[in-house]
Amino acid sequence: MPSAAPLPLLRRAADRVLRASWLHPLNDVDALNDLLGRVDPRWSLTEIRAELVRREPETDEVCSFWLRPNHLWPGFAAGQHLSVQVEIDGVRQQRCYSLSSDPAEPRLLRLTVKRHDGGRVSRWLHERLQPGDIVTLSAPGGDFMLPARLEHPLLLIGAGSGMTPLLSLLYALRTRAPQADVVLLQVCRSPADELFAGELQALARDWPGLHVQVWHTAQRGRPDAATLLAGIADAAARETYVCGPAPFMAAIEAQRQALGASAPLHLERFGLPPRAPVDGAAADVRCARSERAFAAAPGTALLAAAESAGLRPAYGCRIGICHTCLCHKRSGSVENLVSGERSDGDEWIRLCVSAARSDLELDL
Repeated sequence: MPSAAPLPLLRRAADRVLRASWLHPLNDVDALNDLLGRVDPRWSLTEIRAELVRREPETDEVCSFWLRPNHLWPGFAAGQHLSVQVEIDGVRQQRCYSLSSDPAEPRLLRLTVKRHDGGRVSRWLHERLQPGDIVTLSAPGGDFMLPARLEHPLLLIGAGSGMTPLLSLLYALRTRAPQADVVLLQVCRSPADELFAGELQALARDWPGLHVQVWHTAQRGRPDAATLLAGIADAAARETYVCGPAPFMAAIEAQRQALGASAPLHLERFGLPPRAPVDGAAADVRCARSERAFAAAPGTALLAAAESAGLRPAYGCRIGICHTCLCHKRSGSVENLVSGERSDGDEWIRLCVSAARSDLELDL
């Protein structure tokens, strides 16, 4: 009786069959996704696709987009963000946005986006995205979330579009801990710039433990952190969630330290934290794949340095959360601009939050 064929030979034979042209498109995931998309634009075997069902202006500069994702959407936790991928002029672009919807309604998502004049994706969303259009989403991520057990009263502080993840946290708290003691402080330019004013009023009306405060900078001036926290008698004892511009959050963090706050602090950044200027000579960065080279100034993100040199690395969030700009570093030393940690040698780095501390070789 002949012996059984060796396992490697069987695997190679099976692989040839699976790749055979006569099986096309059943053995081509991209082709299958294209066919499925012709039946229903949201259908896909591999991508989280979502249809825009409605859009609602929040202010002159901010719009909410309500999306219905396909079956691949895993749900999310309040405070998390995701990446949105769209095609603009034939090029796929990706950006990160926080979810502002109630996680108890996982089949209908809301992204609340501020239009930036220099923001290619935010302008496209505001100007072009219409009900019925399809976008591609990443899985949710981030750790700007509620603790497993509430041990302190809460303070939520949002400046500008930093209100977006805070609203999602409030919806989760209302369901999970309606007895919670919560202070929400919103800082914005004027009443016309308040985000979610109607929703916050409705939440506060039905939730005795929620206290909403608003600071209008056009009327009262730009507040310092000491003034803001002085308006909350027990601010140092409250577990605090802050989202807004980096200098604003740094000031809140410093003031809490000055008050001797012991309750946890959670920060959700829309940009890199402010850093003092760094002295020293520029590093030489060699790019192995493109055979290019550029100089990276001390304290400058490698993504920005590469772009200044005419390179176009892929990126999404520019603040180290989406990993789109992940790049293999073959040699050299870098500093993480968020944590301050230094690392050496062969490793993967995020170009948007890494600065050269020596000459480098990148797989770029």
